[in-house]
Amino acid sequence: MAAVVLLLLVLTALALRQNIIVILLGAAAYVHLVWGDGRLEYLAEDIWISLDNALLLAIPMFLLAGNVMTRGSIAQRLIDLAVCLTRPLPGGLAVATILSCAIFAAISGSSPVTLLAVGTIMFPALLRNGYPKRFALGALTSGGTLGIIIPPSIPLILYGIVTETSIADLFIAGIIPGLMIATALAGYSFWVNRNMPSSRFDIREFTTAAARGGWSALLPVILLGGIYSGYFSVTEAAAVALVYALFVEIFVHRELRLIDFYHTAVDTAKLLGMLFPIVAVALSLKTILTIEEIPDQLALWISSMTDSRIAFLLAINLLLLIVGCLFDVISAILILAPLLMVPALAYGIDPIHLGIIMAINLEIGFLTPPLGLNLIVAMTAFREGFLDICRAVLPFVAVIFAVLMVVTFAPATTLFLLR
Repeated sequence: MAAVVLLLLVLTALALRQNIIVILLGAAAYVHLVWGDGRLEYLAEDIWISLDNALLLAIPMFLLAGNVMTRGSIAQRLIDLAVCLTRPLPGGLAVATILSCAIFAAISGSSPVTLLAVGTIMFPALLRNGYPKRFALGALTSGGTLGIIIPPSIPLILYGIVTETSIADLFIAGIIPGLMIATALAGYSFWVNRNMPSSRFDIREFTTAAARGGWSALLPVILLGGIYSGYFSVTEAAAVALVYALFVEIFVHRELRLIDFYHTAVDTAKLLGMLFPIVAVALSLKTILTIEEIPDQLALWISSMTDSRIAFLLAINLLLLIVGCLFDVISAILILAPLLMVPALAYGIDPIHLGIIMAINLEIGFLTPPLGLNLIVAMTAFREGFLDICRAVLPFVAVIFAVLMVVTFAPATTLFLLR
């Protein structure tokens, strides 16, 4: 019963929009006092031990690499290549928008970075070519969320750390669902813009774009190929991404100066200064939860209410959709993943499948008020009203939700490449 009280207290605090650090510290203190021996000094020890994890090094390096590419010209060159490929299609620029988001998500691993990098270029281009403003806002805001599911994904890295699941396997499992969402969004974009004019494929323009974007396009191939082949680990892949991005932007494209890199590093450090305290406390909370077998108690309580796997999956999706509306994806994963893992195992749900379900649900959370991060970023980047952006993303949310239902009840979509 105390485990249920803990979950209810956390959800209540989230609903009241309390600071996530306060919530995590309160939850950790509650666990130490109720299940532990009441010595809160162990909390500091757990925090120190939890941060002694080499996998955590991947997060700052992926974030810094994404910011380097945003300040440089990698994003622009990849977009130019996508536009050339889709030009013969009616509504080709709309399809290129989604394709660009998918490609950049596979490099940066971050939804806000993807939205800003692609959106600042494609939003004025869509308007200039006669696309409705509402569609442009919806496509870019929702396309940016592909950064959470298409590997390398920072939320999937954190999920792997807190649940002790293979991050490489999570990346592989995210490929098919990520491509399904990208294809569904591109298909919808093509359909609603099917009456827009198209143009002939220009081989000379494509050759020029391919030559300019060749170095940029190689990055996801090197990055993901190295991980999936086992040539280097996720942390090593993050280092490779950073070094490669710096090499291309400084020595090949010559678009990044030393002062630009300094400002990029400072901005990344500020973001990490907010992120890592949350990660540290959340990992320490996960440690004491595991020691005191609290997830097992929660699993027994849930299983006493229903023995239906389908009902459990529906309940998980409903919970995550609600949580996604109230707080950010990082906090959601750090708090809920350790609690939901054991009940999910009791219902025969693979931890990797659960991770992808969580990621897609929280991807939708990026697009739902009141705290949808991409809604807020889009409002600032495009200088449009919050309600206007909310209305613009509605059809795209429906498309992503349809894919979520397929992924939830068809585990093969996440596990097929692992077999």
